[in-house]
Amino acid sequence: QVQLVESGGGLVQPGGSVSLSCAASGFSFRHYNMGWYRQAPGSERELVATIRHDDIAQYIDSVKGRLTISRDNARNTIHLQMNNLKPEDTAVYYCNAAGGDMGYWGKGTLLTVSS
Repeated sequence: QVQLVESGGGLVQPGGSVSLSCAASGFSFRHYNMGWYRQAPGSERELVATIRHDDIAQYIDSVKGRLTISRDNARNTIHLQMNNLKPEDTAVYYCNAAGGDMGYWGKGTLLTVSS
């Protein structure tokens, strides 16, 4: 059974930092491209960052320099280190796994950036 379980969300002040994690199981993690998406209230889900099976990472422009995605193939886990958080980073963050014709989603973790 495939599972993606996100953790690490919560309430953070503007300018603060947080690290999100996604624990994966039930598929061949090391062969999959992984990503973080987010969905803000009233908005569509958007891609934030991806990390390929070969460890190549990409980011949307609005988070470059503030967010870092990483993967640990030994622990079947990905992380999203988020620094200098802004109120517009408030969203539910979802973990995604993509490989071949398959794609999986976690249930999300809520991050609120507010003073």
